[in-house]
Amino acid sequence: MRASSPDLARDRAILDSYDPRVWAAEWARAHGSAASAGAASSHLATLRRGPAGMALAAALALCVLGAGALTAWLQQTAPTAPAGPASPGRPGAAPSTPAGPGELRRTLILPAATDLPRMLAAQGIEAELARRIAENAIPGLRPTGEVRAVLVLDATTSPPRFIRLEASNGDSSGVVVRQAEAGQLAVSRVAAQIESRILVQHGTMDGDSFYTSAVAVGIPNSLIPVFAKALSFDFDFQREVSAGDAFEAAWSQPVNSSGEAVGAPTLLYASLTTTAKTAAVYRSVGADGVEEWYDASGRSTVRSFMRTPVDGARVTSKFGMRFHPVLHYNRLHAGVDFAVPVGTPVYASAGGVVIGSHPTACGGNMAVVRHDNGWVTRYFHLSKFADGLYEGERIPQGFTLGLSGTTGTCTTGPHLHYEVRINDEPVDPLSIQTDSSGKTLSGQDLVTFAAMRDRIDVARAQQAD
Repeated sequence: MRASSPDLARDRAILDSYDPRVWAAEWARAHGSAASAGAASSHLATLRRGPAGMALAAALALCVLGAGALTAWLQQTAPTAPAGPASPGRPGAAPSTPAGPGELRRTLILPAATDLPRMLAAQGIEAELARRIAENAIPGLRPTGEVRAVLVLDATTSPPRFIRLEASNGDSSGVVVRQAEAGQLAVSRVAAQIESRILVQHGTMDGDSFYTSAVAVGIPNSLIPVFAKALSFDFDFQREVSAGDAFEAAWSQPVNSSGEAVGAPTLLYASLTTTAKTAAVYRSVGADGVEEWYDASGRSTVRSFMRTPVDGARVTSKFGMRFHPVLHYNRLHAGVDFAVPVGTPVYASAGGVVIGSHPTACGGNMAVVRHDNGWVTRYFHLSKFADGLYEGERIPQGFTLGLSGTTGTCTTGPHLHYEVRINDEPVDPLSIQTDSSGKTLSGQDLVTFAAMRDRIDVARAQQAD
């Protein structure tokens, strides 16, 4: 039997839907789940000759031929069912209102918010109304990223009348556009439903590097240099850490209502156990917004001098007499060479005053700092000085003096040459014993720190193997 013109128009609208479950649900509603394959084939033949095309007709055929099994499934997940929590693996949705009597709900996943006008038109919304709805919804959505759209229609009218659009970003923030009186639209914003979870991972060092070891157990890439820096006062990751040493990290991760990560993680806890010692540190942020690391009792892990003034360094040449690879004669190597890529930040080992920041012939760009205890540190081969760095400037410990490089005539590759001088005599930087800064939390700062420490420890215990 040949489909009537209204039936054909309706079914082409169904084919324009973005969700295959809508196609099957609409077909079952219009024709009954017991529709024969013969009738379906005849109807598809009509559609095939129309502008909907073979691909869309084939999609409808698959839905009809599987009507028996699909009908049971649709009873569980059809878009006409009241909205529940977002399914795992899908972007979170703004809280949606359950469908009322006679309401038809269609749930669609759009590549971007700019697809809203096309989607609304494909669902049978009149072009001008579709444009107005989209104009009101798009400001509440992100310009990029998937959008979950729930379109609610009045199924008691022909054609179905627009009731509301619930659209949400991946973090569950979004917007609701409703049909109001006198043809007006009411718009309301929905705040993101974000919570912070503490995640924990631990592992053992492999034979390659801490980086590969941490990535292997699921620690986010962005946290690995933070982990190393948090423990930099306690360990030299190049000389004191080896295969088999144990490490653990805990971090906070913002997630949406579907449990999906939305935003950058923040390291909260780091621990490392070697054959020689164990150290564990907890993050705390002071009233000034500065991040610092403390042991479990609230004592700062900061030492008077940093063990290594650059992250991710590998020692390529130690302090002492050696045959110079460029000058070709034996002479004292008055510092330590750390191999790092060009552009790696170089930090001041301790607070002090900049007494030099200029190019030299053999050492290239050099920064020199005199510290409060009279010691002097020198940093060579910089590719660039920090913006605004000037002689006479007072700087704190960890201040970025510049970026590593290959400047100067006495270098065979990118590295930092680092020197420490005490009473104007060169001293092996790796032999210096550093002492504690003595800072300890007290009062309300200690109470706040202890509460966060306990929360981290509970998460560590719950997620332990």
